[in-house]
Amino acid sequence: MPDPRGFVTIRRRVAPSRPVPERLGDHRHQAHEPEEGLIREQATRCMGCGVPFCHSGCPLGNLVPDWNELVRTGRYREAAVRLHETNNFPELTGKLCPAPCEEACVLALNDDPVTIKQIELAIVDRAFAEGWVRARPPVQATGRSVAIVGSGPAGLAAAQQLARAGHAVTVFERDEEPGGLLRFGIPDFKLEKWIVDRRLDQLLAEGVRFELGAAVGADLDAADLAARFDAVLLATGAQRGRSLGLPGAGLAGVEPALAYLVQRNRDVAAGRFGPGAITAAGKDVVVLGGGDTSADCLGCALREGARSVTEIAHGPTPPQRRTPLATWPAWPTLMRAYGAHEEGGRREWEIEPTAVTGEGRARAVHGRRVEFGRSGPGSPRPAARVTGVEVAFPADLVLVAIGFSGVEDDPVYEQLAVAVADGRVVVQDGATGVPGVYAAGDCVRGADLIVTAVAEGRAAARSIHAHLAADAVSPAA
Repeated sequence: MPDPRGFVTIRRRVAPSRPVPERLGDHRHQAHEPEEGLIREQATRCMGCGVPFCHSGCPLGNLVPDWNELVRTGRYREAAVRLHETNNFPELTGKLCPAPCEEACVLALNDDPVTIKQIELAIVDRAFAEGWVRARPPVQATGRSVAIVGSGPAGLAAAQQLARAGHAVTVFERDEEPGGLLRFGIPDFKLEKWIVDRRLDQLLAEGVRFELGAAVGADLDAADLAARFDAVLLATGAQRGRSLGLPGAGLAGVEPALAYLVQRNRDVAAGRFGPGAITAAGKDVVVLGGGDTSADCLGCALREGARSVTEIAHGPTPPQRRTPLATWPAWPTLMRAYGAHEEGGRREWEIEPTAVTGEGRARAVHGRRVEFGRSGPGSPRPAARVTGVEVAFPADLVLVAIGFSGVEDDPVYEQLAVAVADGRVVVQDGATGVPGVYAAGDCVRGADLIVTAVAEGRAAARSIHAHLAADAVSPAA
């Protein structure tokens, strides 16, 4: 039984961040590792609810109260087993997920929620340190084969589930290393790449094969691939950035945020910083957008030594405080500060960009201030009212982080004859309607959370496994 008074007597605490000057000088993770005493203390705040809404708040359905209680009583190994029952990569979600489970915590109704994400990460870190995380190769091979296109979290989760079921899994990745945006889109100060490599080693030991530098649809014909394998899973992501559509958007120095982040990750990993590369060093940088991608750009630009960095968002200024009685257990709109926001730069809301100006290359971003009327939680965003106040920001580099509009223009979809609508692959329970071809992750949902991608990969693996098992039964059986 949980401590019946833990949530009353213990306040929410998280591990402190490293000093800003220290972390701006490297690309290591921003926070200190929490001590065991803090983790067990915070696990004691879990109420062990009769109806734990954290389960439904998590797309993976993580059994949060179960492993909180195991941590509270010091049974970390059992907690690690329970955690891995629903999540292939808790170290990734523990680093990157914004924790919708915490917003759905019952304690959040009138207090600060349990530090679920911190506890999750501590469990898996302990499991790796103690050697409890081991490869689980299949006992028996099924003789069936699956090709997975894309090695992001959805593709990797599906690969692990299918390999453990005994299928021969090959992951095709167009980049030189596996991981997708885990490796090339997310900065090291949020996810150091040895963490990705450690889990990839486990997948390799479980029999997953990787074909790198293999762009299906370009280097490899997707129809030929489908003929060679018993099933194909598309886990291709949704990396087509939204068009800026402003005067001056074509000037030199106006770059997609993802292109900048990919280059920075490659540079940090291998020092490949060549002529003509996108760099923020010594520049005034404007990041258009107010989400986590723009915060990633902010952190990278500060580490490069930018002269100034300003984030500009068109939308209404989010509220500073929760209104849980109006929004719980749903994810609320809220002013969310990422680690990079502690390190420097400015954030501006309610500014509508109108133009980028400069002679041949960007020198300034112009806009006008707008105001939004009040709206209740869950209501549509009110229309913006132009105030007439014009603003301008110096900008030698403009990074466009205004979201993604869906899958890229890629011949893989046409070659497989799968339907794409509104930038997304059309599926029903993971199946595309083309026999043996499935899809999962952002290419189906649009850009979404890592925890959702892992959940989608696991669900697709179940569908593929069921398809292959049914297909293996002879008519006489």
